[in-house]
Amino acid sequence: MSSWEGGVDAFTKGYLYYGPQFNADGSVIWREWAPGAHSIHLQGDFNGWNSKSHAFHRLEFGKWELKIPANPDGSCPLKHGSRIQIIVNENLYRISPWASYVKPHEGFTYQQFIYRPEQPYQFKHSKVPRPTSLRIYECHVGIATPEGRVGTYNEFRDNVLPRIKSLGYNAIQLMAIMEHAYYASFGYQVTSFYAASSRYGTPCELKALIDRAHELGIYVLLDVVHSHASKNTLDGLNEFDGTNAGYFHDGPRGNHPLWDSRLFNYSEVEVLRFLLSNLRWYQEEYQFDGFRFDGVTSMLYHSRGVGEGFSGHYDEYYGLNVDTEALVYLMLANELVHQTDSRAITIAEDVSGMPASCRPVHEGGTGFDYRLGMAIPDMWIKLLKEERDEDWKMGHIVHTLTNRRWMEGTVAYAESHDQALVGDKTIAFWLMDAAMYTHMSTLSEPSPIVERGLALHCIIRLITQALGGEAYLNFIGNEFGHPEWLDFPRAGNNSSYHYARRQWNLVDDKLLKYKFLNEFDRDMNQLEETYGWLNSNPATHTNAFQIVTVCGVRGMKYRPSRVVSRASSPSAAERSRPDSV
Repeated sequence: MSSWEGGVDAFTKGYLYYGPQFNADGSVIWREWAPGAHSIHLQGDFNGWNSKSHAFHRLEFGKWELKIPANPDGSCPLKHGSRIQIIVNENLYRISPWASYVKPHEGFTYQQFIYRPEQPYQFKHSKVPRPTSLRIYECHVGIATPEGRVGTYNEFRDNVLPRIKSLGYNAIQLMAIMEHAYYASFGYQVTSFYAASSRYGTPCELKALIDRAHELGIYVLLDVVHSHASKNTLDGLNEFDGTNAGYFHDGPRGNHPLWDSRLFNYSEVEVLRFLLSNLRWYQEEYQFDGFRFDGVTSMLYHSRGVGEGFSGHYDEYYGLNVDTEALVYLMLANELVHQTDSRAITIAEDVSGMPASCRPVHEGGTGFDYRLGMAIPDMWIKLLKEERDEDWKMGHIVHTLTNRRWMEGTVAYAESHDQALVGDKTIAFWLMDAAMYTHMSTLSEPSPIVERGLALHCIIRLITQALGGEAYLNFIGNEFGHPEWLDFPRAGNNSSYHYARRQWNLVDDKLLKYKFLNEFDRDMNQLEETYGWLNSNPATHTNAFQIVTVCGVRGMKYRPSRVVSRASSPSAAERSRPDSV
């Protein structure tokens, strides 16, 4: 591939070939890949929405091209902010797969807009070095305000980044950035892969957020979704060329059985170009440092991981169930990301534990730096659901925390966004439940349930970070025991934003006990920064365990006065209470 199509460098810069390409003389060349299309036209503000005046002509291998001359005065006909639309086969209205800016128009579906501001944002700060001990703050811009609304890039930059820095996290993982028409999908039903979500602001404002993070020394990971795509046609990639195939497999193989979404055809050259270029786009255009790949288990197996137990036997990983085309794509993706930026970090969301997933490609591995230790939060939730904490078996807990492959990095976490979603409960809620609404004030009478819950919350986090892996992750708000679950506006809750927010007022109130959990999180991260147990080899985790036992209790602001039973699950009435105290 050294010479074919310009080699890897040109091949993985598809955004410089497809979509609108703006020339110095004011003209535009627009290209698309639509192998099943019979005709393609472009309409928009620039031609008075004339659906016939600008027709693409067919090139080889399913490619189409349109040349738009400059205006008589030499200016570009596609102005910043102008709206455009692709028409396939004269009756299918589509958004370019390469669109870099889309937003709702007149209350209806997303539309593509030209984004070429006169003064584009210029990065002022360099990317930060790769952290030795990776401490990740998983976050979502939209829910990061205390009000029931969608937060903005600017608000997150000014209000939340300083909190993250103060807590001692050295990396953020930004969720739901790739544009998704359905907000309640949490960003996992992507409709426009090259467009940063406009619901939070403009591309320039996202760049300013990332630049500010780099100024603070914070490494920035993007939660990237290349495992599947939204089924939407008017504002998504599905059926772009009028066929059921194109970017996806045709037939059952092209549909996910549980997610109601489309599955990419990783054997198609143009799909590889599209997805690999997408990674490079976010690295170079937005200066993201690395990626967390979503849904890797679904990619790795023809079964999509549905109904699979994955006991660890090697026959489960090296049989006909493995989707070798997707596996090769992941190897290519990891190789590209690390070649583009040697400081890059990639993380796999894989529950199956595929061997060598976190070993370099030249060793025959998949090339990830870390995988999520997804068995760890499952263990904690199972213990909280089924056993009294005085009956917990330390041998079982330590085994689960340390049971991982040698020299394959693991991201340890007690709870992520998965455990915070409605239908589940956060660890704080499992531990303290209804008492969080009545006994979290420092002025209220002591509650054994709250005292015990605060202590166990701290212990769970500390032992997880100390023993669970080579990196650590926390979901936004869980550091102070956010009392309520996360639920995006949807039909099932009357489109309410009440639970799609983070109540920073609780941790900022000096009269509430949430501050103690927050302070413990800061102390824990500072302790790790000092002793570096995350970047130690697993054999030296004995030292970390000693630190846990010696320093753990000292950090507790509350100790239980007596053994008490954990609160039961909240009733329906308790779940409907209006606000936390």
